[in-house]
Amino acid sequence: WWAAWYPGAEPGGGGYVAQRIFSSKTEKDGVLATLFFNVAHYAIRPWPWIITALATVILYPNGIGPTHDHEAAYVQAYVDLLPTPWRGFMMAGFAAAYMSTVGTQLNWGASYLVNDFYKRFINKDATEKHYVGVSRWATVVLFLGSIFVTWQIQTVGGAWEFLLALGSGTGLVLILRWYWWRINAWSEISAMITSFVVSVIALNRVKASLPPDSPLVQTYVMLITVVISTVVWLTVTFLTKPEPEAKLEAFYERVRPGGPGWSRISAKLGYAGEQIPGGALAWTNWLAGLIAVYASLFGIGKLIFGETMTGVIMLIVAAVAFAWIARAFREEDAGPRAQRDVVPLAAD
Repeated sequence: WWAAWYPGAEPGGGGYVAQRIFSSKTEKDGVLATLFFNVAHYAIRPWPWIITALATVILYPNGIGPTHDHEAAYVQAYVDLLPTPWRGFMMAGFAAAYMSTVGTQLNWGASYLVNDFYKRFINKDATEKHYVGVSRWATVVLFLGSIFVTWQIQTVGGAWEFLLALGSGTGLVLILRWYWWRINAWSEISAMITSFVVSVIALNRVKASLPPDSPLVQTYVMLITVVISTVVWLTVTFLTKPEPEAKLEAFYERVRPGGPGWSRISAKLGYAGEQIPGGALAWTNWLAGLIAVYASLFGIGKLIFGETMTGVIMLIVAAVAFAWIARAFREEDAGPRAQRDVVPLAAD
């Protein structure tokens, strides 16, 4: 999980999650918005896909066309089963989703290239007009690069496997950066570079040594990538300087991360032995959130497939978990929370 899914799930609040939280009126609203997203994203949205996928297994057991393409069965299902007006509606929906995703990723990627690389290391003192022009060229380069990558990918499943392999070497450092003061920017940079290089090489070598379509290919590639990337980023971490002491202290004051990895900083600031903000209540809320989302996911599925009693029980469990979270919000004044101890942001 931490190697395959965590790197792609916006660790630490990536761009999408951060926008939802920052646009909320209060911390409570931010938590509720994120909880709603998880319920809608994981418990509700997958079921139309799952039902259609199961139906295509029955409708098209041999796949589509002379190549027996099982991934094309989804599109074939809406061509065969939907009436004419709804086909156009679905096509428009696919096109809108595709354009939205492409636009987001191109804009996001160009902003990283310009603001975090070009502006910082190559040309620091140019005008905003210059940076806008560079960002346009960066968008074009990314677009052309994406076309080449798409041309190389044969299946959607293959694309997902490739992306999982690319990010597998970064999972551990993306988690530990919150719990170990020694991790710095070079730790993450080395993990990302190594994960990319090793996964590409390993994918070609492992595929050449195993039978075609072997399920072990992905397993071996990820294991090799994780091991080598971890060794590299740990080595880089100890060979490079840690973040400045003042920055570490400011981070701890604001976030109050738990665990022994910050014991040196917490002791220095007089917080030795302090529990994580919220104490046991934070842990129970986390567990209640997991139970609520998973119980909703499987409860809806049980109802769909006719297991009414089991589905109702699971949805009751989800309702109890949601009620617990609501109760915790009402009682949050009884314990400290990380954001309650407001720390002024330093001026840039």
